[in-house]
Amino acid sequence: MIKVKDKSACCGCAACVQICPKQCISLDEDKEGFLYPTVNRNLCIECGKCEAVCIELHSFEVREPLKVFAAQHFDESVRAASSSGGIFTLLAEAVINDGGVVFGARFDSDWSVVHDFTETHEGLQAFRGSKYLQSRIGNTYRQAEKFLKAGRKVLFSGTPCQIAGLKRYLHKDYENLLTVDFVCHGVPSPLVWKKYLEETIARQCEKNTVLLHSNPLISERGSMAGIRKRKIDAISFRNKNLGWKKYSFALTLSEVTTDGEKNTVLLSTIFPENEYMQAFLADFSLRPSCYACPAKGGKSGSDLTIGDFWGIEKIAPEIDDDKGCSLVIVHTDKKVNRLSNNSILSEISLRQDPFKGNPSYYISPYQPVNRAFFFSQFGKNGFCKAWKKTMSTKLQDRILRKIYQLL
Repeated sequence: MIKVKDKSACCGCAACVQICPKQCISLDEDKEGFLYPTVNRNLCIECGKCEAVCIELHSFEVREPLKVFAAQHFDESVRAASSSGGIFTLLAEAVINDGGVVFGARFDSDWSVVHDFTETHEGLQAFRGSKYLQSRIGNTYRQAEKFLKAGRKVLFSGTPCQIAGLKRYLHKDYENLLTVDFVCHGVPSPLVWKKYLEETIARQCEKNTVLLHSNPLISERGSMAGIRKRKIDAISFRNKNLGWKKYSFALTLSEVTTDGEKNTVLLSTIFPENEYMQAFLADFSLRPSCYACPAKGGKSGSDLTIGDFWGIEKIAPEIDDDKGCSLVIVHTDKKVNRLSNNSILSEISLRQDPFKGNPSYYISPYQPVNRAFFFSQFGKNGFCKAWKKTMSTKLQDRILRKIYQLL
């Protein structure tokens, strides 16, 4: 029977939930907003399957990369819509063209992040771009297994711990399965994300109210009383309007008045100046298990690891145009030959140390000393006030220095 005594020893991969033959394990949210398994002891038959798939109890071995590539999608529109070089789309399109299925993370109707699958090129659009919070994996391991047993090709993408969970769940290798994880800094709390969105929209409402009431030229008809609906139209964690290296967090809001008119508001800040991104990159909002990740360094069992190729301007400046470049780390020979012959990839020698600008591939983030203080304040005052109280002037300077070093 799975039992979580130490929350740092559970990454929330949900393999235990999906493997349980009696469906007696559920995921419950704690006060920080992370999901942990809870067992219904009355239904449990002590079969031990949940423990057998737990990646914290049975980790994979560290693997040295076979090859490393720098990659850029040939379609500029795809690259612009992607976080880095668009390599995920290239891989996914190939699987769809072969009649396969692609699993990835997308936004839900309430802008939380869930795992899902698509069998169409149109469906891939929702999977593009980074989503900096932990996705709900749902029952996608089971769904993937059904497709695999039916002989369909499957590309399953996710965090290293999610891929490790899938591998433990399947308990066998499938030739028709391609697993892709990414260089992961850590997964922030979905509850922190939810509160951030709520408070950002609320602040925008207050700002509009002040502007309207302070302007005598604006009639009552155009005041906040005339706003019938305000909703989020789009979110981009990695907007490239200012370039790939100086990306922005962009939030698009729409306001519909009682007259049926629609006003669009774009809120955009470069990532070091965005509060949510500050908390994420400074490691305050991460899941406890991220500080000792069991799936770093290729231990997830994935075929490929992808990510931003930070430092490409030093290793291969001739292909750096600040529009995005993907790092592709090959762990198995399943894709080596096909990738090696692809014209949009450039092989990088391991002697050039492609991991220097991507330390998160090997190294887990350090847990901040005052992380507990942040979450205690978060529970009392919400995200924005908690973050302001947590950040002293000296701490803010250190955090900003660290973030700007990433640039």
